[in-house]
Amino acid sequence: MSTAKIGLLSLTALVFSSMVGSGVFSLPQNMAFVANGQALLIAWLITGVGILFLAFALLYLTRQRPDLDGGIYNYAREGFGDLIGFCSAWGYWLCTTIGIVGYVVIAFSSVGMFTDSPNQIYFGEGNTLYALIGSSIFVWLIHWLVSRGIKEAALVNLIATIAKIVPIVIFIIFTLIAFKLDLFKSNFLDFSLQTTTWEQVRNLMLITLWVFTGIEGAVVLSSRAKKRNDIGKATVLGVLLALSFYVLVTVLSYGVASRAEIAGMHNPSMAAILEQLIGLPGMIIITVGLIISVSSSYLSWTLYATEIPFLAAKHNAFPKIFLKINQNNVPISSLWLTSIVVQISLIAVCFFDKNYTQLLLISSVMILVPYFLVSAFYFKESLKNKRTKHISIATIAVIYSAWLIYAAGISLLLLSAVLYVVGLCIYFYSRYSSKKLVLKQ
Repeated sequence: MSTAKIGLLSLTALVFSSMVGSGVFSLPQNMAFVANGQALLIAWLITGVGILFLAFALLYLTRQRPDLDGGIYNYAREGFGDLIGFCSAWGYWLCTTIGIVGYVVIAFSSVGMFTDSPNQIYFGEGNTLYALIGSSIFVWLIHWLVSRGIKEAALVNLIATIAKIVPIVIFIIFTLIAFKLDLFKSNFLDFSLQTTTWEQVRNLMLITLWVFTGIEGAVVLSSRAKKRNDIGKATVLGVLLALSFYVLVTVLSYGVASRAEIAGMHNPSMAAILEQLIGLPGMIIITVGLIISVSSSYLSWTLYATEIPFLAAKHNAFPKIFLKINQNNVPISSLWLTSIVVQISLIAVCFFDKNYTQLLLISSVMILVPYFLVSAFYFKESLKNKRTKHISIATIAVIYSAWLIYAAGISLLLLSAVLYVVGLCIYFYSRYSSKKLVLKQ
């Protein structure tokens, strides 16, 4: 039986890996398309402060409430009741499960860069029959790996995380060497977009909105941590590491090519930039890094998606079947549910790609609600303890997480309500089954 716990290094790798997936490889083009260098620096300053305060909220909550494991669910339940707790767990599980399908699709789309030609398409955009077969094998391989033990899967993720850091570091080194201050100054004051600086900042923050999802990774797996103090430390360390890479990759890019040139690049734009600097090996390095990156992110998010239904089932929010664990102490029913939903989604990608994209956008918004609830619970706890320091941190975290929901768009948030209604059916069924069981006893 696998009962080993996860140490600080592996926890930090899980947090970092969940945040740094495919997004970082396209950030230069995504940001250059909507903003100049001035707006870029302002947006990173605001985002950096906001996300660090959210990380501190998670850090201090793990210390103030060590009795609550799997914070995304239990913080919401403890602070606002069973129903709100369930909505947090359901929204988070649905977002992670549907979202990780995107990682597999991107991975096989990247493989297509090496195998496809104008005359023969094997993997395309990750939505061909060949891609479906390959991604299905990958999904069930990860299923098998996770079933062998959470600690073992986290160790594999640590190795993969180190491997995916290498191409990002190579990119940073070569762009730093090629960096031209005059070019950066030109991009800094580039007003060709004809939009205000604040409008550019807002557009950038809609991009940075998604690159930090996964910040809660160590908290979700808190019951698996070797030491309670490691949970908060891993969260802050993971955020600082990810933030550093994001800032360096985007800022240095503005010093090696014009904003307009970067904005017109195909994604992953990091590959296009490095190819300009060192030739074809640059494209290969970044593309391989992208494949490794999304694969390790898929693994870490699978761990989270497996844990949440198990924790919710302990409080009768999910059906009791999700309490089942295998000989390796893995919530096996949750793992099966996640893998099956991912498999169905992959089939949907192959045959109904456009519909799936819309579902992905809707479900992605659902992860922002749990973030807000965590911040609100920390604020509530801080008021109860009457400590000015924590009230200040919690206030900023609440404002930032509320802004994230607003920035994501009210229309997508309202559409996500449909998915919450589906979840409520599961919740009331679970409560009814639990009460029925109690009455029988």
